[in-house]
Amino acid sequence: MLLSGAGQSLFVPRRGVAWPGLPERLLPGRLPGLRPPRLRLPRVPVPKRVPHVRVRLPRVRVPVPEAGTVAAGLVWVAVAAGLFTVYLAASRTVAVNSDGASNALQAWAMLHGNPLLRGWQLSDVSFYTTELPQYALVEMVRGLGPDVVHIAGAMTYTLVAVLAGLLAKGRATGRAGVLRAGLAVGIMAAPQQAGGVYVLLLSPDHFGSAVPVLATWILLDRAPRRWWVPPAAAVLLCWGLIADPIVLISGVAPLAAIGVARGYRVVVQQGQRLRSAWFEAGLVLAAAAAAEGARLALHGIAATGGFQVWSAGNQLADFSQLGKNLVLTLQGILLLFGADFFGHNLGYVAVLGIVHLVGIGLAAWAAGAALRRFGRADLAVQLTVSALLVSLVAYVLGRNALDLHSTREFTAVLPLSAALAGRLLAGRLAAARLIPAVAIVLTAYLLSLGRVAAEPPAPAQGSQLGAWLAREHLYYGLGGYWESNVVTLDTGGQVRVRAVLQAGPVVIRDNWETRPDWYDPAVHQASFIVLAPGSGGQLFPSVANVQGSFGQPARICTVGPYTVLIYGKNLLSQLPAH
Repeated sequence: MLLSGAGQSLFVPRRGVAWPGLPERLLPGRLPGLRPPRLRLPRVPVPKRVPHVRVRLPRVRVPVPEAGTVAAGLVWVAVAAGLFTVYLAASRTVAVNSDGASNALQAWAMLHGNPLLRGWQLSDVSFYTTELPQYALVEMVRGLGPDVVHIAGAMTYTLVAVLAGLLAKGRATGRAGVLRAGLAVGIMAAPQQAGGVYVLLLSPDHFGSAVPVLATWILLDRAPRRWWVPPAAAVLLCWGLIADPIVLISGVAPLAAIGVARGYRVVVQQGQRLRSAWFEAGLVLAAAAAAEGARLALHGIAATGGFQVWSAGNQLADFSQLGKNLVLTLQGILLLFGADFFGHNLGYVAVLGIVHLVGIGLAAWAAGAALRRFGRADLAVQLTVSALLVSLVAYVLGRNALDLHSTREFTAVLPLSAALAGRLLAGRLAAARLIPAVAIVLTAYLLSLGRVAAEPPAPAQGSQLGAWLAREHLYYGLGGYWESNVVTLDTGGQVRVRAVLQAGPVVIRDNWETRPDWYDPAVHQASFIVLAPGSGGQLFPSVANVQGSFGQPARICTVGPYTVLIYGKNLLSQLPAH
């Protein structure tokens, strides 16, 4: 440190430091009156202690299913897997035809860049939101082939059986829930012999349309009375109605009727305010919204160039037809429940068929019990018995009862009856100690089902024909409806046969499950036409019709029961559009 004063500068070392040669009196602290300066630092306020704040976040509780719930789910999965395996074997015992083949080709088109099925003229049922997506998923794994129809048919029947069991179970738990579901699934385990497999386990034919109806009834049975329940029911029914107009009979009409009846009871009979019937009014509006939503959806798809469907007939039958319709209804019920023992000699098959009358008896008992206590029954029971009765009455009074295969028009009766029987009769059978007897009947059901599943698989219709055409290098031609799309499916699209019809003396193209561009002579060249045995009549052309339209063929070949007329020209150029 330098100190200046009196003209002199003096270096003062730090305290405690000795410098050689510096007088001791000049060391710091020894100079009289001289003190080292104090260094004053500015005061910095000391922050007050901030108290420790604990932030408690809300605990997010992830619902963990109970062990009983997990076990029940595993049991349902195991039952579904077993049923699917058996029903797949049963489905394979009946040959695939052009009905299922058409749906498989449509799903293949959706899977390969045509989700709206542009250019397709479908039948009077689109199956667009139900079976066609299912077929597409199976084809993603399996590829294009006849087994797609069998796999999808077994999946659909299994799903319907499981939903019937869930509807029968309701909110019951424990032993009561097991008995309810078991009785419903057991009734649906009826073996479907020949015609039954054709109606229930093969091509899409209204049976899968019971899925959205059963799902809607389960929703209304288990969901609370909340504002979102009627809109959810409307979405489910609209989903089914886009695919199949029969949902109007089995789902929409019963929902609207029950909504009106329950609302009338609340407001008129019980004298409550109108707002007390808001849920019932919501059910009626849901039915109306489902019908209108499906109509707008189909109209929008067609307006944007998507598929078109034929209008379904809904005329009432003449009075003279009612007797025939009633007989076909009774025979159809026997067919659905596996009790169609007519035409069999009294033996093993006939006895097992007679045993299945037990299922019909239980279904009739449950329907009678539901009707007796209809006013006091819960919503699910009222909806189920109403859908069952409306389906039967519509078939008896309509014009769709043509033969035994027309049973497909009321196939929803089977799962609805099974669910009703399980829901209403399981407790009564247990109280009467009849469960062992029911177990014996169920064992007979399973034996009969196993007998059906053990039958050898049947090849697709026209499989022999498709193989022969491929060997002869005939890859594009014409044929009747039943010889067309099924050959295309069986050969994986290698051989393509397009459907034609007879219109008077000439042959024209078909507009049922087809596309107009299939018949464009600028794109395709058809060199043959296939005729099935017995062709000729109101719909399918005969040899004379073919020769009158296209002239004399270059050669005529016989392939099994089929007749193939081969030409050396493009038949599409001589095929009128209509």
